[in-house]
Amino acid sequence: MTSTLRRGYWCVCSTDSLRWPRGGPALLAAIDAYSASQADRWVAVALRTISPALDAAASDEAWTWLHAGRLETRRSLLRREPCTVTITHAQTRITWTIHPVLFLPLASRQAPE
Repeated sequence: MTSTLRRGYWCVCSTDSLRWPRGGPALLAAIDAYSASQADRWVAVALRTISPALDAAASDEAWTWLHAGRLETRRSLLRREPCTVTITHAQTRITWTIHPVLFLPLASRQAPE
């Protein structure tokens, strides 16, 4: 069985409470993306989805990234650089991180031992 490594991006969304006492970040979601556009689209869809529920400052942060920051994020991802998008709503920081990775193929369940 021959298999190759596949380039892609590991995308994670986490939250962190800014209240005292602070706990560690809580993982909300993680996906594997196989293109820069798929990775930044995941963040864009999430921000558009939650923006109506955000306070005014957080909504402004979200739309600023959607209109201005998204292009720079895409350029960084195409250069294989990690990216972070963060907004703060009330006492919660929401962070999306995207890291370039090499995905390892898994052994096929159908392959002979």
